[in-house]
Amino acid sequence: MRRRIYPFILGDPGLPMRALVLGGSGQLGLELREVLSNYEVVWTYSSREVPGGVKLDVRDFNSLEDLVLRTRPDVVVNAAAFTDVDGCETDRERCLKVNGEAVKHLVRAARVVEAYVVHVSTDYVFDGERGNYAEEDVPNPVNYYGLSKLVGEAYALSYDDSLVVRTSGVFRHKGYVPYALRALREGREVAAFRGYYSPISARKLAQAVHELVGQRRTGVLNVAGERVSRYDLAVKLKEMYGLPGKVREVQDVQGWKARRPFDSSLNSSRARGLISVELGLEENLEDLLKVEEVR
Repeated sequence: MRRRIYPFILGDPGLPMRALVLGGSGQLGLELREVLSNYEVVWTYSSREVPGGVKLDVRDFNSLEDLVLRTRPDVVVNAAAFTDVDGCETDRERCLKVNGEAVKHLVRAARVVEAYVVHVSTDYVFDGERGNYAEEDVPNPVNYYGLSKLVGEAYALSYDDSLVVRTSGVFRHKGYVPYALRALREGREVAAFRGYYSPISARKLAQAVHELVGQRRTGVLNVAGERVSRYDLAVKLKEMYGLPGKVREVQDVQGWKARRPFDSSLNSSRARGLISVELGLEENLEDLLKVEEVR
């Protein structure tokens, strides 16, 4: 196979440190590109053409390794993932390749260039039977998405210079939180699943990752917001901004193919002692409004 050549100047001591962001066109990736301002950022996208980025399907393992080897980043943040939980149930091959096997190849190349790796994982590695999960709790995924992310964690942790960041309900312009805000603002009814999680804005998560990269932490660390039900979150949005819509709690959501953990909330007390980023519910929801202002 012919190796691709990327137009980056390598080895120039006058350049700042380089960060490679996989999944740079996603919600977290967009924020990472902004907060990693002290790095020369190389970032990837996977589908539609995005100016400034490098097109990469992480399932093309040769190209993934090639990109790491040629750009020689000081830091790699893996924000690339197949996050469609129901889609992961029906397309398990793609799910495992993107969320699991790609991490093996990323780590293999990172070892060669001695890059520090931050791998973003999920609260869905837990079964949701009790919630408030700490880093040392034993994972037990109840769907294929969670299983594939757990495989990715194992590959990431096989490399000594890596950090697995477990997070929950990341939102920016997509996800449950923006949906609830739009629906309530338009006077519509929001059907809210009663399960619990720990939603965090992509901006807060990116800021936290930036701080942790500076500390070069390793192992597993939970970085997520406060424990809240989707119902209580929607009610909070309605009250904070005086929105006209209504909130209705539902016991289950019709049409789900994959089982969801009832309470996948994460205990982020360890991270709170390491970073300056505020992870409270109101602070996270305020970020949603800031994103809307610049769109």
